[in-house]
Amino acid sequence: MIPIGTLEIIVPESVIDVNGHTGNVQYVQWMQDAAMHHSALLGWPYTRYVEHGATWIIRSHKIEYHHSSYAGDLLHVHTWVAELKKFRSLRKFKFHRPDDDTLIAKAETLFIFCDIATGRPQTIPDIVQQSYPLVSQEDEP
Repeated sequence: MIPIGTLEIIVPESVIDVNGHTGNVQYVQWMQDAAMHHSALLGWPYTRYVEHGATWIIRSHKIEYHHSSYAGDLLHVHTWVAELKKFRSLRKFKFHRPDDDTLIAKAETLFIFCDIATGRPQTIPDIVQQSYPLVSQEDEP
């Protein structure tokens, strides 16, 4: 199992906002991309969830920005599951610029496991829970 997934991104010019750095909304998109990438590495691409009639929906996001990123920057988006409960999962993220060892942002998303047909929360099946190793705060990147 891969407890911490990493997605590499080169910041494109198209995501630079009027302030000259990466726009805030883009970080949310990268969080989703990193989460889906990590999930697929653990054997759960979106199509597998659909086969089981379930999906993850987002309850909330939290982002704390430490520094800006700019067009051409290489970013590593690290992600891991910090908590799994009956029908929810807390996934954390760390945006890091390796070229100068700078922490760009820390973030987290609270996901709710739902039935696709009804949109209602459902208990996370054991087969799903067993696929996601939990990362303790001490082991976070």
